[in-house]
Amino acid sequence: MDESGGRTGGVLGPLRGLGGLSLPGAFRGGQKGAGGRVARSSVAERARLAGIVAGAWVRALIARAGGGDVALSYVPVPVPERLLIAPQDLRTGDATLASEFYAGRFAFAGKVVSLDGRTPFELVPPSIEWAETLHGFGWLRHLRAAGTTIARANARALVGDWMRDPGAARAVAARSDVTARRVISWLTQATFLLQDADHDFYRRFMRSLARQVRQLRRAAGEAPDGYPRLLALLALTFAGLCMSDQGRLMKAAERRLAEELERQILPDGGPLSRNPGMLIDLLLDLLPLRQAFAARNLPAPPEMMNAVDRMMPMLRFFRHGDGAFAHFNGMGHTAADQLATILAFDDARGAPVANAPYSGYQRLEGKGCVLIADTGPPPPVPASWEAHASCLSFEFSSGRCRMVVNCGVPATGRDTWRQVARATAAHSTAVIADTSSCRFLQSAHASRIMGVPIVAGPRHVDVQRGARAGAVVMRASHDGYLAGFGIVHQRSFRLAVDGGRLDGEDVFRAGTEGAAVPDAPFAVRFHLHPTVRVERLDDPHTALLSLPNGEAWAFAAPHVTLAVEESVYLAAPGGPRRTAQLVLAGTTQRTPRLIWTFVRTREATPAPGAPQRPAR
Repeated sequence: MDESGGRTGGVLGPLRGLGGLSLPGAFRGGQKGAGGRVARSSVAERARLAGIVAGAWVRALIARAGGGDVALSYVPVPVPERLLIAPQDLRTGDATLASEFYAGRFAFAGKVVSLDGRTPFELVPPSIEWAETLHGFGWLRHLRAAGTTIARANARALVGDWMRDPGAARAVAARSDVTARRVISWLTQATFLLQDADHDFYRRFMRSLARQVRQLRRAAGEAPDGYPRLLALLALTFAGLCMSDQGRLMKAAERRLAEELERQILPDGGPLSRNPGMLIDLLLDLLPLRQAFAARNLPAPPEMMNAVDRMMPMLRFFRHGDGAFAHFNGMGHTAADQLATILAFDDARGAPVANAPYSGYQRLEGKGCVLIADTGPPPPVPASWEAHASCLSFEFSSGRCRMVVNCGVPATGRDTWRQVARATAAHSTAVIADTSSCRFLQSAHASRIMGVPIVAGPRHVDVQRGARAGAVVMRASHDGYLAGFGIVHQRSFRLAVDGGRLDGEDVFRAGTEGAAVPDAPFAVRFHLHPTVRVERLDDPHTALLSLPNGEAWAFAAPHVTLAVEESVYLAAPGGPRRTAQLVLAGTTQRTPRLIWTFVRTREATPAPGAPQRPAR
């Protein structure tokens, strides 16, 4: 078992793939001295990690044996005589893609494949993500959007090809998350698929659905924690509602879904995994499920209704002025159409909450300026397989322009970037000795069961917030560097009410009261959005930032030399993009306290025809 302390040496290979981009210092390991202590685990910690892995194996074996949930694992799933309802698909379709499919071109996850007379399932997939999308059948919505007889016949032919033989990516197609997405896709598109279908296709379709639901029923207990497990239970609940003769399945799946929602959706509406993107994915399925209960004249589980009510306000919590979500713990590009669809169901439409203590996030606002900060420990080990070492990182935006960001994750090719994206250096916060504040378990055996979870990191994150002298003030600290370096990182923010000034402070203090601060190198990083232009000034402590809306901001850090280095913005819609980062470097003994400031020096340029502000 290899315990990774989050060191980032050796990961520049994928970064150089972006047109030769390298990130000096940002994702480079190799620091000596105190950082080496992180890699040396105590006997007690090794025993604890071994217990985590052993526990995961035991849970998986119990689930395989059917002991995880006997009622769900063994409930009968007869072949339905008919479908009672077809749920609504809230994800939008693109009719132009239907002609591409008909021509034999399948473009998924950044890869384009030409069939050349074969079925897409015969081909060796160009990537795992491409295979996941293909076998999930979410692309049926594009054929439905075309609404033509040819599109319907093509959809039926492709579904028929899959029912005959899932093909080369059979293992991917059998995964619980892919099976669940396929079951939901077939049910939501059933009206389109079955219209004018012959009796033979109809019966094969029903038998295949029942077979997949039986498979999913057995696999749901061992699905990875977080969204994949919820997705499996959502698919089973949809199947129970939509397929005839499934009364026992509906009751068992509804009960398990209610339990899992109570566990995974925290009291403030955030997800247990701490990934904001899970809110969008989950609501896109929960809202149609709520409508499906109404269509069957059945009461939806109160736990589901309460979860939806809690999640809706959190959608607004994570949004910047441009509508995009902040990039924390696996969140990448925000699909604007999907978010807008969900928000149309929000009856409250109120202002977002400022404090999400259960989820571990804080939001500060001042007249169009928004700061969102990660102030929570990592999620529980089983739910942390995509969580990031991002404690005390933040994002800052002015109006519709994002200024300070985290690197985020790309929409495709996540495996290539995962190690980089999860490191503390990929976030706008302090990094000590080029070492992440969390440790990731790297084990070939364990990863098959639980992915690459976080096994150590901040355990105590203290947060205080209030108002002072016409500004919103927040202070937080975490002990993620205490075990390896004996250092506690404390960060404070002060945002002016008019949004024109953000003051920050980073403090490195000893974990033992009264002790001297241990000496270690640090770097405080501020990753900038690619649309921000940086200009160095004669003052070595200051830089000027220009935003697309015409605003100008000065960044200043007295007594610390400011460096501007290359960075990469992974969450861009078209793939990773070059950008810049501001870096303040030093040692914790020589500079135990840093202060830094963002100040607006020029207002936004008014759009043509917009009303002008009166002169003061």
